[in-house]
Amino acid sequence: MEKVAFEPGKSFKLFSPRLRNTFLWHYHPEYELVYVEADAGIRHVGSHISGYTQTDLVLIGSNLPHLNFDYRLRSEYHQIVVQLKEDFMGTAVTTTPEFAAINQLFKIAANGLAFYGDTKAKAVEKLKRLPELNSFNQLLELMEIFQLLANSEELTILNDDELSLQFFLKDKIRMGAVYEYIGSRYNQHPDVNEVAAKVNFTTAAFCRYFKKQTNITFTDFVNHYRIDVAKNLLMQDQNVTETCYAVGFESLSYFNKLFNKIVGQNPSDFKRKWTIQPKEKA
Repeated sequence: MEKVAFEPGKSFKLFSPRLRNTFLWHYHPEYELVYVEADAGIRHVGSHISGYTQTDLVLIGSNLPHLNFDYRLRSEYHQIVVQLKEDFMGTAVTTTPEFAAINQLFKIAANGLAFYGDTKAKAVEKLKRLPELNSFNQLLELMEIFQLLANSEELTILNDDELSLQFFLKDKIRMGAVYEYIGSRYNQHPDVNEVAAKVNFTTAAFCRYFKKQTNITFTDFVNHYRIDVAKNLLMQDQNVTETCYAVGFESLSYFNKLFNKIVGQNPSDFKRKWTIQPKEKA
């Protein structure tokens, strides 16, 4: 568990971390609002893994494990993170009728929430103003941001299977070790026997355990992870052949076939459409 330190007299922490070379799989009781600007990156919250492009805005609930959003970013990026104590407003959020929508927002944030569209743009505009304000006005602005998020329908629940999430949370430390192994070895022939031994399972027991945690096999999970990384590389203008080998595939034809199966289009078409599409503004 990560220990979050707050300045004296403050119930929240506002900062811009830079940890791109660190695999920081962590959790903490504090709520966390993360905004990141980058060409493309990996969003890993709970058991949910996906890619984000250009910008991402995510609200993470108490003790929900997540990976730092700047992990392995290759290009320049900017990040704003707000961490808030669970009781940052005392009992006001849970007992004051005017805060009912925000209270509900924090409840569903236990599953991880990603925001998009106008909601994201408006929230980010407010987030970027926070450093100019004093602590009191920062808190007021944060409440306006949460009210905006609470009343929005432009959101995605990242871990929408409640039973799977609860099972995952019971063993989040062990799964963190598994994810760290995959994150460091996905392009170097990850060995299921090796990772099983790392988390003190026989290979057969680990395969059953991993499929119960993620609903797919270890091999399929690694391949999906590789394709997510491949999408990010293609969006950063790396060519298809370089991308294929960079993420650990030895056969270009197999890479093309698997990419098409998972993404719904071949890598060349994906890169072409990404290159010509208008860039999102935040």
